[in-house]
Amino acid sequence: MATLAVYSAKGGVGKTSLAVNMAWAAATLSSRRSLLWDLDAQAAASFILAPKARLRDEARTVIEREVEPDRLIVPTGIANLDILPADASLRTLDLLFEEIGAKKRLQRIGELLAGRYDRVVIDCPPGLGITAEQVIRGATLILLPLIPSALSMRSADELRRHLDQRRKGAPQVLPVFNMVDRRRAAHRQAIDDAPGQAVIPMASLVEQMAERHAPVGAYAPRAPVTRAITTLWRDVERRLTTL
Repeated sequence: MATLAVYSAKGGVGKTSLAVNMAWAAATLSSRRSLLWDLDAQAAASFILAPKARLRDEARTVIEREVEPDRLIVPTGIANLDILPADASLRTLDLLFEEIGAKKRLQRIGELLAGRYDRVVIDCPPGLGITAEQVIRGATLILLPLIPSALSMRSADELRRHLDQRRKGAPQVLPVFNMVDRRRAAHRQAIDDAPGQAVIPMASLVEQMAERHAPVGAYAPRAPVTRAITTLWRDVERRLTTL
């Protein structure tokens, strides 16, 4: 099993939509047994993929190890893709981890999932707190969505430095320009300054994910944004296979 953590220090960068689309790609394009683990208390990924799911227990009970993940995992409408939903009980996740004092709790839970899934995609809560540290310990690869700008590239460099300073053998960080509008000079300049970096265009089709309760590739397979997601996934899958 390999774990892809989709992380951002702040909101508004399309983190959740990217996580959902990467999980779809793992399940559909690579035919991997896949799980999207929603750790963001806003539960947007859960709303997209499992809007009718009603959890028998609060999402935090999995973190507390009061219940096994299987009790809360639900199937989506996509073959090979399940979701471990989030809810409002995760709002104090950093505090919960601090109370538990188990630095590898997410990693240990991930080990329980290894026999059932080939790929786990984690929609991380924003911010670089205790939860992020937990995710980093268990991640194979970190996908970092950025709005194209000089400041966003600086934040990517800061994350890399943070990982290098905090622990040896930290997971690789893969930045991706998300919600790109090539009509904006700042976006074009940032792309020119980072040749070879993945680019996901701004698209109204992505905004429809919450209304359609589906990844964009499920209802717009030939759209440019879906082609960009496919290209990014191929790179991600290659890295997950070799890391």
